[in-house]
Amino acid sequence: MRILFSVLQIVLGVALMGAVLLQQRKTGGFSGAFGGGTQADMSGGQWQRFTTLTKLSIILIALFLVNSLLIVVVFR
Repeated sequence: MRILFSVLQIVLGVALMGAVLLQQRKTGGFSGAFGGGTQADMSGGQWQRFTTLTKLSIILIALFLVNSLLIVVVFR
């Protein structure tokens, strides 16, 4: 069981690195990097404005976090 979680952690880590490296760079400069934006940027839901690759990254991050917590709690 421990080996399964460890292999899953490695696979999630590699997939997460790939998803992050494939994303397009934002052109907002420092304001885009730190979350700054205009009122026009705030219209609509935040989730709908994300690209598919960004949504995949968020899901992979959540799975990586949950798997990390399971490894710590179950196998301490």
